[in-house]
Amino acid sequence: MELVVRFNSELSNRFLQNLLLLPHFSFFPSLYIHQNFDNNNTSYSCLFSVSLLLTLIIYYLFLNQEPIYISPAMALNEQKGKDDIPESQYQKGVKQLCEKGHLNAVPKKYILPVSERPTKSSVEDPNVVKQNLQLPIIDFAELLGPNRPQVLQSLANACQQYGFFQLVNHCMLEDVVRSMIDVSGRFFDLPLEERAKYMTTDMRAPVRCGTSFSQTKDTVLCWRDFLKLLCHPLPDFLPHWPASPVDFRKVVGTYAEETKHLFLVVMDAILESLGIMEDNILKDFENGSQMMVANFYPACPQPDLTLGIPPHSDYGFLTLLLQDEVEGLQIQHQDKWITVQPIPNAFVVNVGDHLEIYSNGKYKSVLHRVVVNEAKSRVSVASLHSLPFNCTVRPSPKLVDEANPKRYMDTDFRTFLAYVSSREPKKKDFLESRKVALN
Repeated sequence: MELVVRFNSELSNRFLQNLLLLPHFSFFPSLYIHQNFDNNNTSYSCLFSVSLLLTLIIYYLFLNQEPIYISPAMALNEQKGKDDIPESQYQKGVKQLCEKGHLNAVPKKYILPVSERPTKSSVEDPNVVKQNLQLPIIDFAELLGPNRPQVLQSLANACQQYGFFQLVNHCMLEDVVRSMIDVSGRFFDLPLEERAKYMTTDMRAPVRCGTSFSQTKDTVLCWRDFLKLLCHPLPDFLPHWPASPVDFRKVVGTYAEETKHLFLVVMDAILESLGIMEDNILKDFENGSQMMVANFYPACPQPDLTLGIPPHSDYGFLTLLLQDEVEGLQIQHQDKWITVQPIPNAFVVNVGDHLEIYSNGKYKSVLHRVVVNEAKSRVSVASLHSLPFNCTVRPSPKLVDEANPKRYMDTDFRTFLAYVSSREPKKKDFLESRKVALN
């Protein structure tokens, strides 16, 4: 079926001028355009199939703009770059996608809705603060010395007001820290065939290599690849870890043991800051769960359209984050997103959902996210610690009374897995689902 339309007005002629610039020989082989002239004005007649009507209407919306000059080859390449990536390629990770496709633009699978995108300055979004944030600093050496009472107060303030702090002067050797970042980066540099040995969507797997945030649930993918390792008891899990790079198990095993010790010392101080001096929970922590997550965020051609990790809180009691010198971590403080300034050889420590439950809401887990940049890739390693997977987490009886009623339901790892497996996890949804309705 064909239709002939004649355009006489100047405005309509501008429409046809745009139409003439379309790569119609590449995309619309059935489109024929003819120019007719008379003594008074210029008119156009256009013969096209009805199937093109919608396309023409869309272009008509841009009548008041200057014509866009684009060649058929450019248009075709742009279309392929955005639309023709097979779903299976996404599952192989964003690093592989970048290396294989030499991307000049973010594929639409990674583009967030406008309201969820990061912004480059506070002018664009009043909820983003341009200046970096210096988190409260806890000096580990001071924590073990005569100034412990003052450091405990600083620790309590950090957990209440920020949910984050930076731990400096810790007992871990700088070589152990530096080697952990190095071997993590080298793992992601391995060929896809090697990394693919550990790719699975099974959340209970002792080793899991994957991409995005919640790979099977995310409607929009995140600009991030990861390697997750269960670490405790170490002899049970280490044989399952990657054998490449050749020093991977030795380096990561040493780092896992060191971070476990560091967690126990810091957790003991946090319990003391809550006024809990005698509690068997510290013994449970010694046999508690530990999961290591190495993250790789490739350089991104359009970092304002996507995120490395969306806003979320961490499952567990404490997370100890090691990061390279590249900025990326942002926390939500006083309803604004603020970039955390990395400190060399320091750990960023944050309160997890379990600690918020255990403290009956006194200490808060805080939303945080990761932004990416177009110049540099970024590597970080998160060590998440909690009670054994078969334990129940509940508010401490010592923090519940008539003035402070119980604010959270009891929970366990099985409940958490069932929740996140049934939906796309967002922000602090799981923790919100455990809150007790108070009158």
